[in-house]
This record gives sequence, C-alpha cells and structure tokens, in this order.
Amino acid sequence: MTCIYDNPEEFAKTALAGFASVYARHVRPVIGGVVRSTATPEGKVSIVVGGGSGHYPAFAGFVGPGLADAAVAGDVFASPSTHLVANVCRKANRGGGVLLGFGKYAGDVLNFGLAAERLISEGVDVRVLPVTDDVASAPAEKANERRGVAGDLAVFKIAGAAAEAGMKLDDVERVAIKANKNTVSFGVAFSGCTLPGAKEPLFTVPAQRIGVGLGIHGEPGISEEDMMPASALAKMLVDKLVQEKPADCKGRVAVILNGLGCTKYEELFVLWVSVEAELKKAGLTAVEPEVGEYVTSMDMAGCSLTLTWLDDELEQLWCAPCDAPVLRRGAIIPTQPAPAFEDKEEELKFGPASAASKENGKCIAGVLAKVATALREAEPELGRIDARAGDGDHGQGMTRGSAAAAEAAQKAAAAGAGAASVLATAANAWADRAGGASGALWGLALRIWSTQLSDEAEMTADAVAKGAQAGLEAIMRLGGAKVGDKTLVDSFVPFAATLNEEVGKGKTLAEAWAIAADVATKAGEATAQLTPKLGRAKSHTQRSLGYPDAGAISLALCARVVAEAIKG
Repeated sequence: MTCIYDNPEEFAKTALAGFASVYARHVRPVIGGVVRSTATPEGKVSIVVGGGSGHYPAFAGFVGPGLADAAVAGDVFASPSTHLVANVCRKANRGGGVLLGFGKYAGDVLNFGLAAERLISEGVDVRVLPVTDDVASAPAEKANERRGVAGDLAVFKIAGAAAEAGMKLDDVERVAIKANKNTVSFGVAFSGCTLPGAKEPLFTVPAQRIGVGLGIHGEPGISEEDMMPASALAKMLVDKLVQEKPADCKGRVAVILNGLGCTKYEELFVLWVSVEAELKKAGLTAVEPEVGEYVTSMDMAGCSLTLTWLDDELEQLWCAPCDAPVLRRGAIIPTQPAPAFEDKEEELKFGPASAASKENGKCIAGVLAKVATALREAEPELGRIDARAGDGDHGQGMTRGSAAAAEAAQKAAAAGAGAASVLATAANAWADRAGGASGALWGLALRIWSTQLSDEAEMTADAVAKGAQAGLEAIMRLGGAKVGDKTLVDSFVPFAATLNEEVGKGKTLAEAWAIAADVATKAGEATAQLTPKLGRAKSHTQRSLGYPDAGAISLALCARVVAEAIKG
C-alpha cells in the first residue's frame, strides 16, 4: 500500500511540488503541471504530454531537451481538467504549434480534446495524439480503441526528437502517428495497487497467480495464469507482441521492459535476459533497449513489455540525444535557463445580480454543500463498485469535485453572485478538481445547466427542469453514451425526463424533483443487469455484471440529496 502521505487529497499536488524542486534543472512548476526550465527557440513545436498522476516517471519525468516541453498532471489516476491542460499548453507554446500526447482513456480524450479546441479558437495550432499501444485492451482490427500504457515513452521520445530537430508541426505529427501505429505493449500484474489513504487495493491477484493484460489505472487483468519462471513469462510477453509484427518490419525494434511500481530492478534484469533471447529467436534486434520504471501504477507489482517496429526514420529519432529526468542518452544538448514568467489564477469577478437571484445562489451553494457531504460519506462504496470493472477511483473523484464545487459556490454566493454565476463557478471548480471523464462530464452538465438560469430573474421550476435536459444532452453529445451503455446516462435520462414531465404538470420543484430522484435511483440500481459498452470497463463485462454502474449510482445519490435539501 501507499505508506507515505499527509493529506491523501493533496498527494499528487505535493508529489509534483517535490519533483519540481528536485529536478529544477529540468522543469519549473506551473498551474496544472510543469514546463521546461531551459530555454527553447521561438518557432519550435512544443510537445505537451500528460495524464493522471500515480504513474511516475510518467509524465513529468519525460520533460527535458530532446523529449517533452511540458507535462500536465491530474490527480491520481484522473485526467487533468480542460482548464489545466490549456494553461500548461499556453506556457509551453513557442509559436510552432503544439502536439498534445496522452494515453487513450475516456477522461483524457475529453479533457485534452476540449483543451485543443479551446486553444485552436485562440489561434494556436494544436494536434492531438492519443497513444494506443496496449494490445490487451482491443484486438488488432480495432487498434484505434486501445488504451495507452508504457508505449507512451517510445512515442513521446520519437516525437520529442523530431521537434528538437526543428521539424514543422505537420512532420512531427506524421512521425508521432507512425510511431504510435508501430508500437505495441502487453503487461502482467502480480498484485494490485492502492490509492493514497485507501486501506484496500483496487484489485487483488490470488497467490501464485498472475493478472494478464492489466491496465495502469488499477484495472484488473483480462485473465489469470499460474505464476511462471522468467523464461516462460518472457516467452508469453514476446509471443503476444510478435503476433502483430507488420509485414514490412526490418527486424529492428525499440524495446521497453517496464516495471509497474513495486517490481525490483533486479527482477527486471533477470527477465530481460529471457526477453532478449526470445526477441532473437523471433529474428528481432533490440535497439537502445530500456529496462526500468517508466510508466508505473502506484505500488502495483508487475511489468510490461513494449516494442516499436523501427524504420530508418524512427530509429534515428529513437536513438537521438535527450536529457530528461527519466531518460538521458547521447551527446549533451546545450541549454540555458528559460526567462521568468508569471503564472497565477485570475481572480473571479461577477456582474450585478438581483436580490432574488442572489438568494437563489445562496440556496444552490447550500445544496452543493450537502451533496459534497453525502459523496464524501459514499466514497468507499462508490470506489468499491467502480473497481469491479474500472479503476476504482470514481468515489474519490466525485468527492474531490463536489467539495471543490461547494467551496467555489459558497465563495461566489458570498461575493453576491446570482444563481447562474454561482452554478457556473461551481461547475468549473468541479471539473478542475475532479479531473477524469466524470469530472469533465459533471462540469459540463452543471455549466450548461447554469445557462438556463439567470442572475437577474428569480429561479423557476421550469428553468431548472430545462437546465437538467440541456445538461444531459451536452453529456450525451460529448461522451457519446446512450441509455443501455451502463453509464450515468442510464440514471440521468429518466431523471431529466421525469423532472420536465412533472414540472409540466404543474408540480412544484420540490415535488417534481423528489419523483425524478426516485425514478433515477431505480434506474441506477437496474444498471446491475447491464454490461458496459464504453471506456475501459467494456473489457470486463462479466466482472461488471450483477453490479450497478458507479456513475449512475452517484448521480441518483446526488438527486436524492438535492430532493431532501429543497423539500422546504
């Protein structure tokens, strides 16, 4: 388990501060992550990478000359918010455009994609690169649906070298796409990982067994095998990847044997002897192999093997010099300190509001405080449900997001903001603090919901009901989920429909909301009979069957809490 921490909620933030202090030669902290502390030329393409924390040295450890220009850091196993991604990109941009790299997970796709759209609207040329190397997460014919694991390092290293060489954004993107297409990974786990402050791991592996095809966010493997000698393990890893060798492969591969956080380097070195032998049997030559910890999963015991099929162009870039905390090779790249800059959050300002809307804003703040309390109490159970087929962090993310929303709403209400501004401020805080897919979706829903309210007029039941429907439609449009996919949508659709129907019949908001909350609760419980169709959970359909969806359950819980809060 994770033994060293103060406040678990501040674990990722504190760890990043410590990293930035130790590696000040390479990085300087900014809001949301780190950027190079060394100067880069005007017009250079900026490589910005990122994702959730808990994977060190990914992603901050990849920042330095010859590799990435900046890294965005979310909370443990949670995507950074759209706001944070955009902020780090602005600080890293040198005028040559930005390549945004991340592992393909739902939260990262949402937040990095939305940040790219925001930056493009500001005139920044941004290209998005989701890494898809994990062969266990989807078959070869659906390789674009795979998640990103330790192959991140190979793809980002090649892209970073291309940018350092002065290539333009089109060519950097082309090379990065080719590297991603040519990269495959496969891993095993010997034990699960534990979130800071948690007493139990997100999943367990039976004694003398191996979880095969694990994920790096605490997801369990797709199958189990008996513990085996290093020679047999090496053969299993290599054989799985060699199956995907392209027809035009020249026999030269970049190789990364990656420890997942709690596997000793000596064990990896023992395994490497057999891996190298198996690669030679397959007619493959390892080029500048890397053995160590590169993309971890907190305290998980396990390892993964990554191969990148090299052509002449990719090999030259893979072998090019770099100087980052996690990877140093080749000739020293001359550097000088980057100029100083200011990085601080802008102070929130609110426009005028009517007395009635200000009172509504205070009401919203009070309701959100009750929601935050309820979610904090439900955190362990929501995490337990989520761990059946996901990464087990749903409860933690909801707790972080709702607490931040409640605090922001209280400050906005105290500053005299109206109902619309209070809810919009809370929405942004929820998205920023929670991160991940659920943070992006809840933030989006509440922000869209707020557009149906007003800072001038008093809040009406009709406006609240229409806001619920508008928020739902935004979630379905952005997340792509529909009823039956086993997501929060399965609760939200009947909730919004019932709320609008009951308000349309002339019921008060309290009456209509109570009925809708009851319908949402039953719908959430019914998701136990569904199998997941989206995200990482779709790889664990049988594990999920018989257990409700954590997102649907948490939405119904929030609905019930609000029903009680507005009863008067």
